[in-house]
Amino acid sequence: MEKMTGTEVVVAKCDCCGLTEECTEEYMRRVRDRYSGRWICGLCAEAVKDEIVRSEKMIGTEEAVNEHMSFCKKFKTRITPPKNPTQELISAVKQLLLRSLDSPRSSPVRKPGLVRPESCRPVMKSGS
Repeated sequence: MEKMTGTEVVVAKCDCCGLTEECTEEYMRRVRDRYSGRWICGLCAEAVKDEIVRSEKMIGTEEAVNEHMSFCKKFKTRITPPKNPTQELISAVKQLLLRSLDSPRSSPVRKPGLVRPESCRPVMKSGS
């Protein structure tokens, strides 16, 4: 963590996911007070709140933080960076497009035909 003095901006790394955020020291102190001395980024703070709400038993903030940190740790250890991320992204988008083109639509999308203004309507004359 790069530290400055006073109310200047501090760059802090989340104890859960590792994301870095810029914030004031005062804000960092309030977050650490709320989460038992741990720095939790905004995304993980929302996940902790969700953990509390979704839990079948009544759990406190400390237990919810521990659950979320455990999830983040498992998630980080399971994922290895791809060897060729650009190629994998292109391949994934291609698969998504092919799948969406092959799947039948529940409600067909109808594109409106050409609409001609009155002045452009063909006129048919009979008998000349």
